[in-house]
Amino acid sequence: MEHRLPLSFVLPNPTDLPVLALGFLDGDFEDLRDLLLCSTNLTSHLKHDSSHLNDRLLHLRTDLTKHAVSWISTSLTAKVSLDDLKLSLLSLSESGTDALGNQTNQELHQLVEELCRIQNTQRYFVTALKLESLVGDLEDSVFHPISNRKGSMLQDLAFKQNRSNHAIKTMNEIEEILGDVTRHHSQWRHLVDSVDSRVDKSLSILRPQIIADHRAFLSSLGWPPKLATSKVDNGEVASIPNPLLLMQEDQKEAYSQSFLLLCGLQKLNTMKEQRKHTPKGNDDSVGLWATDELVIPVASRLEYHFMKWAEQPEFIFELVYKVTRDFADGIDDTLQPLIDRARLVSCSAKEAWVSAMVQMLSCFLEKKVFPGLVETFKKEKQMKPEVVSSWFHLVDQMVTFDKRMQSFVDSDIFLGSSVAFSQGMSVMGLFCKKPEWLKTWGKIELKDAYRKLKEDIKNEKAWLVVDSERSRLGDESNSRFVLSTREDYKAPFVAESFLSRTWTLIEHGLSLPEILPRIQFVRATATKFLWYVFKILLLEFGKIDFSEDNSFEDTLKQACGPINAARFLESKLREWCDDVVLVEMWAAETSVIVDRKPEASSCHGCFFGEELKGLVELETNWLMEIITACLHQFDNLCSDHFNDNVVSWEEEDDIAGSSDVTVSQGVAEALDSLRRHLCVLQLNMNPKDFLDLWRNLAQGLDHYVSCKFFSGVVLRKRFKVDAEALLMVFQPYCVRPAAFFPHVREILRL
Repeated sequence: MEHRLPLSFVLPNPTDLPVLALGFLDGDFEDLRDLLLCSTNLTSHLKHDSSHLNDRLLHLRTDLTKHAVSWISTSLTAKVSLDDLKLSLLSLSESGTDALGNQTNQELHQLVEELCRIQNTQRYFVTALKLESLVGDLEDSVFHPISNRKGSMLQDLAFKQNRSNHAIKTMNEIEEILGDVTRHHSQWRHLVDSVDSRVDKSLSILRPQIIADHRAFLSSLGWPPKLATSKVDNGEVASIPNPLLLMQEDQKEAYSQSFLLLCGLQKLNTMKEQRKHTPKGNDDSVGLWATDELVIPVASRLEYHFMKWAEQPEFIFELVYKVTRDFADGIDDTLQPLIDRARLVSCSAKEAWVSAMVQMLSCFLEKKVFPGLVETFKKEKQMKPEVVSSWFHLVDQMVTFDKRMQSFVDSDIFLGSSVAFSQGMSVMGLFCKKPEWLKTWGKIELKDAYRKLKEDIKNEKAWLVVDSERSRLGDESNSRFVLSTREDYKAPFVAESFLSRTWTLIEHGLSLPEILPRIQFVRATATKFLWYVFKILLLEFGKIDFSEDNSFEDTLKQACGPINAARFLESKLREWCDDVVLVEMWAAETSVIVDRKPEASSCHGCFFGEELKGLVELETNWLMEIITACLHQFDNLCSDHFNDNVVSWEEEDDIAGSSDVTVSQGVAEALDSLRRHLCVLQLNMNPKDFLDLWRNLAQGLDHYVSCKFFSGVVLRKRFKVDAEALLMVFQPYCVRPAAFFPHVREILRL
């Protein structure tokens, strides 16, 4: 039988009750029976809480009274000091003595210091009381027990979100005050530490609650969706429905509030880290928390498939790319308005989604894939083909995946896409986080490049010199010194292999998203490989024997191969060094030395400056050896003629008087040999080096011939004929060959 209520029992109108009171009653009483049965216990509980709060209020009032009395006492002291100052000033105006003036100045200085101390004390008390009030409000909001509500899930979630939103606003106010205190009152560090400790306790409770509620709500929406669908419409696989696009209006509002709460928490966390100057390491991996919460449940489903495809990484990358692409538009449509509402500057929902998916894949590779590969590499003393193949296949898939994601992100036009990708959307960034893995990768790449180069060198046609069609155009060609290809430089086939292997190593290094790891990788691979190439060129040139007179022309042909290859390498290295990426790397290396001595760090104005210097030295030394060999050949053919044809002045006058004076026989033979050698060199050597060679050879011959003339072994009257013949040898290479024989020209003039 129902209990009959007395008529005197009149309940207030719900519309007259405050919102907090109405929410409190709705949370504790579901119907009238609960009011009759639970009112006694609730009354005692409220009395207990009221008593506790009254005690706390009394304690605060007592503390406030003590502080006020202390401040009043200090103020009275200041009043007395001001009265004394007034009397001192009156006395000073009457007497005007220096001693009294000095005393007054000291007292005035002390008074200013006292007033500043009082003002600082007052500021401290005001700030402390304000912080105490805010922290107390925060703790009441966070630690106050929430009774079990019997409403719908959305109503319960809305109630929790209101409480959490109030707590976050309170913490933001506290953080603003603490930031001002940190900037202007660093001596109040104990106050800041005390408040931080209490706020962190509240935050340690609030943040897990907000995240748990957010995840529970996402689960109720059906997130994450299935990764595949079995529906087929008109022969095509139906698209996977996105739960975020199927939300009702009340669900959208609930998700919006939950999203904004996570953004508020992240913003608060960022403010605290900036105030504390907390080092966060690589900030590129820090994304949007709300987007990360979408990726976490997706990752748990993807990892099941990842484990089955550990030996087939191409399937892993393809699945991640497909999931990222399929849900990107829906996430962008849903989250971007919320991001704008949260006033997150320069933040893109699509970028945040792509970045979170990439970071998820990087974490899987870091924990499940690379440790096994690295351990296998360390155990194997010799690089087995299957180990190298697995490593290269995985890295190639990573590079391809980064390029596809870059293209996908750039498909929409918005600010900052390329910058964001380079910093936080690359799985190759894993090598930036793991320097030891970067070093291992460099070793594998370098050894593989060595192996392939050795195979290229074994080719019979590797050192064959290529004759360029452009070099046979003659002097009438205006572009004979405009060289660009291997054929233009007459470089052997192996030179192309040198460059392709080197550029492959450089390209692999450029796939890294950070500049310092790029420098480390390129220096450990491409630079070492270049010095190995220089060693090969040096050994190849060292095989040449210039002492064989019978095959001297064949020897000159053989010598042109390494020289042309070196010149071709030099031109390409200079071309690469002009690239913007390598210029930036050189600038970064110049400012931050990476595993190199300061005096050896790109000290020649470009990234490969040291390598270019060594290459130029090789070319110069080889050209000087050829010039020396040609001069020796010329001297061997002329020396007998000079020694056997020493005549007196009278005999020389007789020779000069004859009308048919011809070139000396020994000189003619030497000049003919010189002409043939120059023709061979012109035909087989690149134009730039040949230009340097014949000019320096002319300089050497000029010195040689002038020395012979002044030593007295040359027939003075016949010298004109021999000298003109010598100049005729160099006529095909310049208009005025006499300009390159200054000593001979001066002798002829005299």
